[in-house]
Amino acid sequence: MSTPPGEYYTEERWQNWLDRIAQEEIDPEDEDSARLLLNLQDDTAIAVAKIITDYQDDELDEDVALEELADIREVVLSEVDIDDEEKLMLVDGVQTSLVCVFYAAEEYVAGGPAAEGTVTDYIEAANEAESEEDLDAALGYCAQAGTLIIDGAELDREVAEDLEFGLVAEWVNGLDSLQTAMSDPEVVEEDEE
Repeated sequence: MSTPPGEYYTEERWQNWLDRIAQEEIDPEDEDSARLLLNLQDDTAIAVAKIITDYQDDELDEDVALEELADIREVVLSEVDIDDEEKLMLVDGVQTSLVCVFYAAEEYVAGGPAAEGTVTDYIEAANEAESEEDLDAALGYCAQAGTLIIDGAELDREVAEDLEFGLVAEWVNGLDSLQTAMSDPEVVEEDEE
């Protein structure tokens, strides 16, 4: 087994990222700040990708894989304690992006990839659902797109760029991290923590 259960992503690891964000000057317009936030997001997506890969390789059964995903989700989506409002909002944006990553991974483990449609079809359906204020459906469509990405389909970046700012755009941002993580699950170096 490549990673012992409970070690895919730890609370300490998440807290290290948060401490780093709390200590540094963060300006979302600054490339280094943006990179730090993206690394935070990618690091989580990589942990999710490792669980999925171990599940696909039969190193984890469905129940254990879902349990591991739930453990990481609980750490990453819990309330963050940072005094700086702007930093809190930026971390919240990362958390929002990761919501769809978790749903897609859980959906994939529990039921496999979406049976029909393309990543673009699901993202367009999600965008339409969001415009009709049906956020549950929008998240469901994004999660289905995510199951296809996990299964090897490509996220068309042009489709992502055409989205209006909103939850679907945030979720698709998370799916972009998931796609990167599935193709190269070692992007974020340990020494960057």
